[in-house]
Amino acid sequence: MPPNILWICTDQQRYDTIGALNNGQLRSPNIDRLVANGVSFERAYCQSPICTPSRASFLTGMYPSSVHGCGNGNAYWAEAAPLVTALLADAGYDCALAGKFHLAGARGRIEPRPQHDGYRLFHWSHGPHDYWREGHDYADWLGEQGYSLAEMLKRPHETPPELHQTTWCADRAIDFIKADHGGAPWLMSINIFDPHAPFDPPQAYLDRFDIEAMPGPKFRKSDLAAQAKLRDIDFQTEARPPEDFDAKRIQAAYYAMIEQVDDNVGRMLAALEDSGQTRNTLVIFTSDHGETLGDHGLLLKGCRFYEGLVRVPLIFSLPAQLLAGQRRQSLVELIDIAPTLLDLAGVAIPERMQGRSLRSLLTDADAPDFHREFARCEYYSALNPDSREEFSGSYATMIRDDRYKLIVYHGHDIGELFDLENDPDEFDNLWDAPAMMPVKLRLMQQSFDALAFAVDTGSEQITSS
Repeated sequence: MPPNILWICTDQQRYDTIGALNNGQLRSPNIDRLVANGVSFERAYCQSPICTPSRASFLTGMYPSSVHGCGNGNAYWAEAAPLVTALLADAGYDCALAGKFHLAGARGRIEPRPQHDGYRLFHWSHGPHDYWREGHDYADWLGEQGYSLAEMLKRPHETPPELHQTTWCADRAIDFIKADHGGAPWLMSINIFDPHAPFDPPQAYLDRFDIEAMPGPKFRKSDLAAQAKLRDIDFQTEARPPEDFDAKRIQAAYYAMIEQVDDNVGRMLAALEDSGQTRNTLVIFTSDHGETLGDHGLLLKGCRFYEGLVRVPLIFSLPAQLLAGQRRQSLVELIDIAPTLLDLAGVAIPERMQGRSLRSLLTDADAPDFHREFARCEYYSALNPDSREEFSGSYATMIRDDRYKLIVYHGHDIGELFDLENDPDEFDNLWDAPAMMPVKLRLMQQSFDALAFAVDTGSEQITSS
């Protein structure tokens, strides 16, 4: 029987936030269990540093530009390619979702669903916001418990953890895990809003951290001059010294939100164990993109491609069927998730799908630790102009190989080139270094070729006789 799939996707969680992999400041014992029992991809990249285009890519296995899902605030999902959840539902999976979806804009309205997304149950909650007067499942549930989301948002630090949106998402997943699926395999998408801004965890979680002892962001004074050169490139915040926005407190709150996520991962794993489904349930833990978190003087997201923003956690765990405790260094992309799920479920992978199955890296201990020569990321006027009038509609592309990362800000005579081997924190821009010209030209050609080959023509190839 194909495996069940428990797909946990947080929102805006950077790669360096897992205790067992790369972070000694926060505690994530339940995600650490997934690391111990599965395969971790430590160099996994999203295909856009913004929610909608990233989700459009990993739900279809295609680049955002190929499926016309390039920006937040779009009126509707373009239906340019089938979602992996729909393909699995068509193959007999019972599918459900709890939390965020965000394939179309949701500001001030209930998000319209695709024509066929595959979900039989759809517990929609874009986030713990009070934008919607009806149809917001989390707010409706709070009302049934005798609480008002609008009132709770006035003092979010006082929200009891058991009433938090993160817990509500896990509750819906636990209900689905325990339900009767009529003998069919199931898929549950848990799309938690945290650790997305505004960095407001319940006080009990924030109290776990000594704010003054936090390591703080990756920042040098030279970052302010570097960001000034990018002033015409869209971003949600302007660069400032970290002390100007209390960066250590924000970092502590961000870590606290992840610890709350981890507690709820533990609750979902316990539900699998209690129902006897652990050995036949693939658990995926990932995020749609990262967060700058004060690095280089920036908060939130936009048209930048620093590691903290485009590199994310990606863990697959399926005891007795996948490798255990394997930490892969292969360059992988989130578009690789969809074909991997289809492969493991025994469902044909559509030829137009641009991602590549990770199956050999998940199952073969002797497989070379290599998947892609490079990883790509796109940004095409992605920020919702309704949120800030001054957004100009920036365009940029990123390519990174085993050592170097190149960013081109299209339409501007500016870019970035980082040597990640000697400068992993991306402080020294080598774009104008004469000695780096051969590397720069090679990466530009690779990026140009990859962009051309990624175009979805929308038609089958015809062979003439």
